[in-house]
Amino acid sequence: MKFKKFYITTAIDYVNAPPHIGHLYEKVVTDVIARWHRLLGEDVIFSTGTDENASKNLTAAKEVGIPVEEFVEKNAREFIRLCKTFNISNDDFIRTTQKRHVRVVQLIFKEIFEKGDIYKGFYEGFYCPLCEEFKTEKDLVNGKCPEHEIEPEYLKEENYFFNLSKYREKILKLLNNKFILPEKRKNEIIERIKRDGLKDISFSRPNLTWGIDTPIDAKHKIYVWIDALINYISVLDSEKYKKYWPADVHVIGKGVNWFHSVIWPAILLSAEIPLPKLILVHGYLTIEGKKISKSSGLIINPFKLIEKYPVDAIRYYLIREFRFDEDGDFREASLIAKNNDELVANIGNFINRVLVFIWKKFNGKVPEPKEFDELDLELKERINRIAEEIAEELEKFKLGKALEKINEFSTFCNQYFQKKEPWKTKDTNSLYLGINAVASLAILLEPFIPFSSERLWNLLNMTGNIHKQNWYSASEIIIKANHKIRKPEILFKKIEP
Repeated sequence: MKFKKFYITTAIDYVNAPPHIGHLYEKVVTDVIARWHRLLGEDVIFSTGTDENASKNLTAAKEVGIPVEEFVEKNAREFIRLCKTFNISNDDFIRTTQKRHVRVVQLIFKEIFEKGDIYKGFYEGFYCPLCEEFKTEKDLVNGKCPEHEIEPEYLKEENYFFNLSKYREKILKLLNNKFILPEKRKNEIIERIKRDGLKDISFSRPNLTWGIDTPIDAKHKIYVWIDALINYISVLDSEKYKKYWPADVHVIGKGVNWFHSVIWPAILLSAEIPLPKLILVHGYLTIEGKKISKSSGLIINPFKLIEKYPVDAIRYYLIREFRFDEDGDFREASLIAKNNDELVANIGNFINRVLVFIWKKFNGKVPEPKEFDELDLELKERINRIAEEIAEELEKFKLGKALEKINEFSTFCNQYFQKKEPWKTKDTNSLYLGINAVASLAILLEPFIPFSSERLWNLLNMTGNIHKQNWYSASEIIIKANHKIRKPEILFKKIEP
């Protein structure tokens, strides 16, 4: 049986420092989308990785007195550990120092050169080493790079240039075809092109000791952006390329929107490679209103965070609190509140009440239902609709809104259980429908908090892997009478401030 394919990526991360909470946010967001598409029965591939050839990595290695190869290896391992620790379900992890990547980058560079879209020229102007980008005076704010708030270097050197200006009209046409979400990020790019035009850009730099050699000139290393962006193709071998390309979604931060929405499609147009379908752009996580930044030292270490909070509490907060189209301020007090008020007091409370009651009063066996009354039918109808309701939000990448609706469903279930009062009435319908609502929650929560979802699935004593269930079975009555559950455990624990 052939499934619809779905290929999703994060941006790859610089390894000039260990990962921070901003890197984790992008990976969790992408993981939620990938996991949901797997539950839809699609053939998913999800890639992430590290950008290791940038000159800033060489600079950072020199600052700490470590050979660059050792420095890059050490930090790359931390990004791999980040994915494993936070249950990120990536299918591959591309490192741009890998031979598979180098080979593809040089091949595409040569194809573009032979087409006549790469030519030798001379660059003189400003360069931000942290952006790895050449800047015009218009790009600067008070003489500084607005992204990193440092004064750029003034360079004068021979480069190979890419004929980006050639693709202006094609790029504008592409951008007007819903290539970027949210809408405000698309408008920013269109406005910049119309204001500043498209200028040819450097595709190489001379006399560097770190990076990929150009296939046409031994004196030049391939410039970071053509190198980095090609990871989305180099991560696929020839068979996977035929099967999964073009990418369905590139998930990126707003700081690299220009490179993905203008330079990347221009590279692909020149190389006559099909374009990705969507660039999905998220805002920044901030601390006290200031952008999280490795260079400024304003960071939150995810590995320190899990010394205080469960992985799923962190994942839940990152999705629930922050919207794609806005920056958001990371606050531990908000993380604690979301855990205690929603995971513990709402979702966890309902799950625990149902499981404990069945375990204690019915020896762990789901009781036989009787004829449904009006309240029962109302809950059954909510169960029947819930998977579609959440899917509508996920299709629009409104991940926080999807969690909000899951919370609303759980609130309704709690109210239903309270009204039915099975501890007084010995009502079996509330337990029969309640346990199925719990099963619905297990499936609905899987993309967001997979550790907890799997634990809940096991407590329900359900067969099969929760990660391989069908999304829409969350709207079905899948637990029948006399099904035996396991001894209940507390799924979510209150965090003391």
